[in-house]
Amino acid sequence: MKIIVTGGAGFIGSHVVCSLLSEESEGHQVTVIDDFNDFYDPAIKKANVASFKGHVEVKTADLRNWNTIRDLFEKVRPDAVIHLAARAGVRPSIADPKLYIDTNITGTFNILEAARLSGCQKIIFASSSSVYGLSKTVPFREDLPILQTLSPYAATKIAGEQLCGNYVNLHSMRIACLRFFTVYGPGQRPDLAIHSFTDAIEQGRPIKQFGDGSTRRDYTYIDDIVQGVLGALSYVDGEGPLFEIFNLGENETTTLAKLIALIEKALGKQAVIERLPEQKGDMPLTAADITKARTLLGYAPHTRIRDGIPKFVAWYRELHSKDKSNNVGS
Repeated sequence: MKIIVTGGAGFIGSHVVCSLLSEESEGHQVTVIDDFNDFYDPAIKKANVASFKGHVEVKTADLRNWNTIRDLFEKVRPDAVIHLAARAGVRPSIADPKLYIDTNITGTFNILEAARLSGCQKIIFASSSSVYGLSKTVPFREDLPILQTLSPYAATKIAGEQLCGNYVNLHSMRIACLRFFTVYGPGQRPDLAIHSFTDAIEQGRPIKQFGDGSTRRDYTYIDDIVQGVLGALSYVDGEGPLFEIFNLGENETTTLAKLIALIEKALGKQAVIERLPEQKGDMPLTAADITKARTLLGYAPHTRIRDGIPKFVAWYRELHSKDKSNNVGS
């Protein structure tokens, strides 16, 4: 199968690409589209790409550039698209909402339209648990009415889902929207909580705790997310309903205070905590009902947070050990 993976140089995308290239998924021809922007150090994405260099075609392109995206799709003519690229993060979206609207909404339209024109009917769209806002029904189910999102980022993700629904209705595409719940693991972006907390505690710097530590998240290990993405790829390649939305989470919640304690334990170090007021846009709780994904995708997450955090810390320390050895004598 010829597959375009947008955002394939990023955290989730690079793991998905490596899995597509594995022996179990042998036979896929993968093209990565990524703009290598400076939201975080582009060298991290370049290092991600190095892990599969020579096995995939990597194209540097901005989703907002319609002519470039259209021409890429016309050249590749993919059988399926895994659309992971987006401007991510709640707080940065509050600071620059126009960038998020242009990239995540217009960019998603460009991907869908380019796919349609190139004859590609199978799409996976990366959405987010942030779309649930202040939902009072817990755990969150995919059929819950969504009445209000809390940030521009969340608004762009629900808009992306709606665009996908339009293309299913108007053009009979087969689309699976995946609502990711706080993904972590080796390779996680340095701006995200688990990575930034680990780095700060290891280096003896204070960590910023917004609120009293009682907010809860459904933290999902990267290997489990990848399994869900590949399950969705099989789903859109099958015979089920043309449009579905799936939660991909671990089906358990962890408080912020407990998360910090787990990182402290894995590092063997105590955190210095700078306590700050709660931030606007942050959700007090995310909790996934994954019944639908289990049933239709064969989704079976198996890495609990108590096991995932030590794995992440081991990766972090190995990475920084290599960095130190590379700098010796320089």
